[in-house]
Amino acid sequence: MKLVEIAETFGLETSGNADIEISGLASLEDAGQDELAFLFSSAYRDSISKSRAAAFVIRKEDSVLTDKPVLLSDNPRRSWAKIAALFDPIPTKMPFISASANISDGAIIGNNVAVEANVSIGAGAIIEDDVIIGPGCQIGEGAKIGCSSRLHPNVVLYHDVVLGKNCILHANSVIGSDGFGYEFDVEKKEYLKIPQIFSVLIGDFVEIGAGTTVDRGALSHTEIGNGCKIDNQVQIAHGVKIGEHTVISGCTGISGSTKIGSYCLIGGGVGIVDNIEITDHVEITGMSLVNRSIQKSGRYSSGTIMMPGREWKRNAIAHTKLHEIIRRLRRLERQG
Repeated sequence: MKLVEIAETFGLETSGNADIEISGLASLEDAGQDELAFLFSSAYRDSISKSRAAAFVIRKEDSVLTDKPVLLSDNPRRSWAKIAALFDPIPTKMPFISASANISDGAIIGNNVAVEANVSIGAGAIIEDDVIIGPGCQIGEGAKIGCSSRLHPNVVLYHDVVLGKNCILHANSVIGSDGFGYEFDVEKKEYLKIPQIFSVLIGDFVEIGAGTTVDRGALSHTEIGNGCKIDNQVQIAHGVKIGEHTVISGCTGISGSTKIGSYCLIGGGVGIVDNIEITDHVEITGMSLVNRSIQKSGRYSSGTIMMPGREWKRNAIAHTKLHEIIRRLRRLERQG
């Protein structure tokens, strides 16, 4: 593909010889002589002169850094996201239904659908047009998959789960398993299972990472809004509500009935307790514990940062004596 074709596709201004061929994309450090690289930040300006890239996507004010051809962009990272789609190596699938697929007579299958090997689709399920269902996926009774969505291998949608349009579910994600709900029976001295009678509703353009689990609700649906991006191995418990375009990084756990607003950014390994509310436009840094509601937009952090082992041990010992230190300090203040 020629550089000028990329420019015309995305409405970018060019400088230099735009007739050169571009075979792919790469970082500034790794790009070859026929690849396109991106300058995301002025902090990496020195890398331009060392790069072997054929051309760059760059801000106009940085174009003086090179004599090579460039595409001028106000936001190189956004341009990267768009241009990368032209070079995406994910295999496309022609419409077909594998002979080994088990599709109930009561299921409704749309046009141009690909159903790969060993897929099971239950009665009453609705698969809309242009959906791709990877090998080994299990689609429960009454589930619905919106048009142009893609399920990678071994995804499980339990009964009555609703998945919107243009969604991507990565391998081994499980949507609609029972929420973790039990009540202790004092007389029998055992836990009674609380039936999880509601489902999971997922909006359009949602992406869910590999190994992520989203539980169905007991008293209300679990809901994920349009445009949300959820990383690998995230646990979303029963009845959680997540607003639109919120991003959640890997290994985060969200406890039951918590509400998270729109356009939030939640870092990796975050723990969020149950029955709280987080407003819109909140950023929570990685490894934080959110133990109460957040009513004001902004950035929030918690936890102990890394430090040398001996220093951490001294601080940990001091922490166990914190109450005594405070008591002594108050006594000294009274004496003073």
